[in-house]
Amino acid sequence: MTYHGDNAEQKGSGKQIMSEQDNDGGGLPNTGIVTKTRPKTKKPSMYKVLLLNDDYTPMEFVVHVLERFFEKGREEATAIMLQVHRKGVGVCGVFTYEIAETKVNQVMDLARQNQHPLQCTLEKE
Repeated sequence: MTYHGDNAEQKGSGKQIMSEQDNDGGGLPNTGIVTKTRPKTKKPSMYKVLLLNDDYTPMEFVVHVLERFFEKGREEATAIMLQVHRKGVGVCGVFTYEIAETKVNQVMDLARQNQHPLQCTLEKE
């Protein structure tokens, strides 16, 4: 906004007067619509962490894994373990890729430390 001599802010009135140079020549100040563009965020892909059945890993160890790494209560952990035992596979949980990958690695590391052949994988949902 350009102020010229008498067009400067009038004392005490609190008003500002614009010169003809300050508008688009039509006598009205420049106006427009301001819009705020929000970036479009995509939800991350989700992955199921799966336990696979084998004939050697003790059932109690599988329950322990589910309680420790997937925060399952004893009852829910036992139900998942039985599904793994009967159907050959069970879903431990659904997570973003990084979390699912970490959980798979934690399960596999603990199984190896305890010399169990338990297999844990992830699958895109």
